[in-house]
Amino acid sequence: MEIPVEKWYKAIGKRRSCRRYFPQYLSQELVYHLWHVITGLNESRRSARIELLTESPDPVLKGIIGPFGKIKGARAYAAFIGATEDEHVAEETGYLGECFILEATANGLATCWVGGSFNAGAVAGLVKMAPGEKVLAIATVGFPHEKHPAGGHNRKPLEKLCTGLPREQWPSWAEGALEAARLAPSACNRQPWRFHVAENSITIYLNNPQKGKLLPRLDCGIAMLHLELGALSRGARGTWEYLDSPGVACYTVAD
Repeated sequence: MEIPVEKWYKAIGKRRSCRRYFPQYLSQELVYHLWHVITGLNESRRSARIELLTESPDPVLKGIIGPFGKIKGARAYAAFIGATEDEHVAEETGYLGECFILEATANGLATCWVGGSFNAGAVAGLVKMAPGEKVLAIATVGFPHEKHPAGGHNRKPLEKLCTGLPREQWPSWAEGALEAARLAPSACNRQPWRFHVAENSITIYLNNPQKGKLLPRLDCGIAMLHLELGALSRGARGTWEYLDSPGVACYTVAD
């Protein structure tokens, strides 16, 4: 699937985690559009896929989620499913899931990533699962009730996130790419990523590889998409290469 760079890049600045929704169902037109987008996304990744459920997520949520309280009023949610035999399934799922999140945002919807406080078995019982697949996360979807959604863009400054070349020597596309990556959502806003800047590449690695395995890497998959969109918005097309821990992936731009 060709990434709609301009639309999704603009959505990065608009996206906020939302926990209060108007109890309103999505229109059939909007549901069909999201299903169409999901079909293309599912064909684009090797070990992750998305299922859209047009029903309340309340039965699968476990109550308080993070520091901002319980999610209320959503009438749809997306399940992000990964093939666990792939060692990079968390990154693949985070990347793919954020594609959906930004598309939903661009269509006027609000969302909230939920990585731990949900019943994965209950979600798996509602969709067709292949052997070895697991529901790694979900995202609630709907129309925001909050004037100011709970999750803001309170992030660490780039100087605390980056190593490698000094800022004045960064390639011309790097600052935009890193600013976009810096705004990526993460569980409890932990921002588990760090970035190493080189002459023609940026490497994402885990700040604390010993603390958990799944969710930090899923969060880094989200940051991968944001970084790529920021780079593409400045004409810097590159390729991703997955790395061994504590590395996550390296985005390299051709000379």
